[in-house]
Formats: sequence, C-alpha cells, structure tokens
Amino acid sequence: MKYNSIILIFAIIGGAFLFSCEHSKEKLNGEKIISKSIEVSGGKKYENAVIEFDFRGIKYRSERNRELFSLERFTKDSLGNSIHDILDNSGFKRFINNIPEKLHDSMATKFSNSVNSVHYFVQLPYVLNSDAAVKELVGEDEIAGEPYYEVKVTFREEGGGTDFEDEFLYWVHKENFTVDYLAYRFFTEDGGIRFRKAINPRIVGGIRFVDYENHKPTGPLVKLEQLDSLYMKGEMELISEIKTEAVLVELTE
Repeated sequence: MKYNSIILIFAIIGGAFLFSCEHSKEKLNGEKIISKSIEVSGGKKYENAVIEFDFRGIKYRSERNRELFSLERFTKDSLGNSIHDILDNSGFKRFINNIPEKLHDSMATKFSNSVNSVHYFVQLPYVLNSDAAVKELVGEDEIAGEPYYEVKVTFREEGGGTDFEDEFLYWVHKENFTVDYLAYRFFTEDGGIRFRKAINPRIVGGIRFVDYENHKPTGPLVKLEQLDSLYMKGEMELISEIKTEAVLVELTE
C-alpha cells in the first residue's frame, strides 16, 4: 500500500471520528428535547392509533389518523341518559341517546375543555407536537439524584385553545428522555399551580402511559422552576392520584 493511500485512509477515519464527536455534542433545545421524548414514548404510533381508557369511572376514546383526530367521552346523566361527547377537527359535539344536542357556546367550550384536558395528560408528550406549542429549555436540575432538562411550554393564542395562557414545565430525563415530572400554572376559576410525579409507567401497544401523583405547594405561589426543590424538601401537599385504567391501544397502520 502506498504512503499516500495510508494518509488518505487515516484522513477519512479522522474525519468520521470528528463528525461523530460533533454529532454527539449536538446542542439540544426545547424543541429537540420534546421531539426525542415523543420518539421514545411512542413516536409515530400515536399518529395512527385508537386509544381507549377509563378515568375516574368514565370511558374515554381517541382516534388519530395523522392530522385528523377525534377525542371522545362516554357518560350518563342522573336520569340514565347516555351522553357522548366528541371533540374533533370540526369542533365540539354532544349527543344524548344518539341525538345531537344544541349547546350554548359557553357550555360547548366548558365541555370541550374538560374532554381535551383528560386526553391531553394521558397522551403526553405527543400532544406537545403542535405548531401552537412554544418549547424553551430553561434549565437543568436533579430530582432524587436523577438528571433532568427543564423545558417550559407555553401556547400561542392562535391554535392554543381557550386556556392558551396556561404555563407548563416538563422535567425530561437527560438520558432516557422520559417525562417524569411536570408542573403547570392555570388561570381558570381561582387559578393555581400543580406539580405531578409520573408513576406506574407501562407500555401498551408500543405507547408509554403513566399515572400521576398530583401535588400543590403548601405555601405561597412560586415559579414553576422552584417546584422540584419544594417537592424534594417535602413542602408539597399530595391532593390526588391521577390513574388511567383499562388502557387499550389499536394501531391502525
């Protein structure tokens, strides 16, 4: 082998090594961190899936076909009438005993928000894959000895829904990119802050689901970024457990 050929081979190897090093040092921002979290939690499986689950004794169902979506809830009223709520690309609809119900805008908004809220938390982090969601890496921290990225998510008014002013913070594990903790500030009714710890992680149909321990601060309202420290100091009150039961997933593609 000629000397020049040897030099060429080492140059190629060296270039590949440098490229690999640069790639491994890729600077992550909020958008990329959330994208990685979506990927490890189910990725494209969310895009073509029927998901059913029970929450607090109520049946929920969602169906997605890429950009098309349908979020449903099935309940009964005090008279035993069957109520079927549907939030989809065209808006919100309610059926009582399979008959369309005409609703005032304020009531339609109220029911729509309650349906969307339950599906939102069940299908995190996939639901953050939205043009209206603004994701910002605001820090890094440790919780219980584990390293996390802190990603703040806010929503633009256009496409952000009626609660677009709410603020969210997600603690995404720096190695496995799971969302293990989250916090949010809401402004409906009297407003408030909540901090959730993900528990009981499991994979159903290739999609990751979790339950939550739901906490609130025992003292004055603080910045969302401070809640993990308050949690580790025991300065949070456990107010409920958020459990998603009887989860079924059917991949349609």
